[in-house]
Amino acid sequence: MEALRLGWAGSTPKLSAAGAMAEQGLVTTVSSQAGTAVVAGWVGSVRDRMAGARRLLEDFGRPGAVSRLPTGDYAAVLVYRDRILLMRDEQARIPLFFRESGGRVSAVSTSARHLGAGAELERRYFCRYLTGNTAQPHSELTPFAGVHRILGGEVVELSITGQIRGRLPRHVRQADDLSVPAADAPSVPAADGAHLNGAAKDLRLALENAVGRRMGRTTACHVSGGTDSTSVALLAARLLAAGQDRPGDLVLLAGRFGRGELAEEQPYLDEAMEAIRRHVPAAHPMMIDVDDVADFDDFRHHAGDTDEPHAHAFRAPFWSSLHAAAAELGCDTLMTGCGADPIADANPLHLHRLARTGQLRQMTKQARAWATGGERGLRDVVSAYVVQPTLPLAAERLTALVRRRGTVLGGLGNFTRPRWLRSGFARAHGYREASVAESRFVFGRRPEQSLYDAANYIAAPDPLSWRRAGQDGFFLSHPFLDPEVIATMRRLPAEATFHPGRPKAVLREAMADLLPPRILGRTVKIPFDELYARGLRKHGDELIDLCRSARHPLIAEMFDIETLCRALREAQLGIGDSYSWDRMNSSLALVVWLERSEQSSHALMPVTAGP
Repeated sequence: MEALRLGWAGSTPKLSAAGAMAEQGLVTTVSSQAGTAVVAGWVGSVRDRMAGARRLLEDFGRPGAVSRLPTGDYAAVLVYRDRILLMRDEQARIPLFFRESGGRVSAVSTSARHLGAGAELERRYFCRYLTGNTAQPHSELTPFAGVHRILGGEVVELSITGQIRGRLPRHVRQADDLSVPAADAPSVPAADGAHLNGAAKDLRLALENAVGRRMGRTTACHVSGGTDSTSVALLAARLLAAGQDRPGDLVLLAGRFGRGELAEEQPYLDEAMEAIRRHVPAAHPMMIDVDDVADFDDFRHHAGDTDEPHAHAFRAPFWSSLHAAAAELGCDTLMTGCGADPIADANPLHLHRLARTGQLRQMTKQARAWATGGERGLRDVVSAYVVQPTLPLAAERLTALVRRRGTVLGGLGNFTRPRWLRSGFARAHGYREASVAESRFVFGRRPEQSLYDAANYIAAPDPLSWRRAGQDGFFLSHPFLDPEVIATMRRLPAEATFHPGRPKAVLREAMADLLPPRILGRTVKIPFDELYARGLRKHGDELIDLCRSARHPLIAEMFDIETLCRALREAQLGIGDSYSWDRMNSSLALVVWLERSEQSSHALMPVTAGP
């Protein structure tokens, strides 16, 4: 989807913004004597997008501009008298790309597909995409040769004629005001300010701020009956009830299952709704009946019409039904609890730090506690959080050899080449190099720190929200992935966050005065496996026919289609696990994406670049 575009008429930059999205407030244009900024999304606060865009233009217009990007969900192009800046916030929810040749940028857009029209497909990208769920958003490659992604938290500086002057990467600017303990420092008892109560107060304040930044005039919140979404909705309700300067409406959005194991979530959902409405009685509950929704419904549309291949397109039917309901009520922002699992829970990769620094006795003691609290074996815990992060590719190969036993999906993890990806294609276009790069990103030298970077892309993949934004009038927003929340959790020692048998102990303590007892005490939610199994039963034959009938030449070059179809059959029988199914889902989405070559166009309104 093209929300903004930068091009050149001769040597003069020309900025454009999508008129319909500008009318909805999804794209903001501001100008001053210094220059012009077009911002897709919001900077600082959803409620005051114009002020945020103006601050961005002013702050980066000064010599020695601010070294850290402000909080928000945005992609921005800033055109000054003597230079042009392209940037995205660190969470990288809103895309931004540029087309480059010989060191000169010829166009910038939020749509890689628009920039890549007529360009050769970049085969290295598809190897990177197929290594796992986090690969696509944090790598520079795009499906089109010559089209590059601006990374999350990156600032690209151009001359006024489009020559690239420099790229300031995220890690250079990630100086946090909140102190983060050295990763290899010895483990010490938690200080007074870092015990559970103190940690809970810090998290509560950070989460309240994150929710407040994301509230609009009509705010929708996903409510599932779990700790995470209920916490976000309760904080939103409290802010509305307490703030005279924050008028607005609250919509509570939930999917209701009347049958199957997911119907057992309904009592928790009802209790969450009741607790939220005690703070804001006028809140509008929207219970959407989703019994007829299954994964892979209308898969050609959800996977084929995205700007890039969308690994989670199989789950789009469920989320689309909820988004459509929020759009009908005129919501201008939608918040979700997605992202809380890796952020708000104790960090199990802390065990890797203990082993790395020679604290083997302490590591064994804590691993045993992890195993007991999670009802797992000690060997499984040590393997997952100490061995695999140390040698991720070797560990996966060994697992695949042990568990494969004649199946396609058996033992297939995050990085191992799936058997349906042709070995010749993988060798020719850098699949091994992509796997190494991906494993280093997910685990890094200090896996306990890399977890937070990877979580941003694992926990909340939402290209669906971006693609639907024009028709919905809002973006999906993730308070648990707010930089302030992540920084708060990163600085806490393991002793303050890990309580065996009580997941997300800090979050539960932080929300103890608001969460209803039934939700505060629950430790397990029913997963969406039933929705996935139903989708494979309903659409399995159709998906197999789709693969066998695909005609794009790259599909046959890349995939052994019969092996991919065999994997589908195995998944229908319940063979494999979430890792292997994700690899299969990504490949299916890629097949559909390549087959669907139609491109949509959006009318752009011209914006005067410069004073």
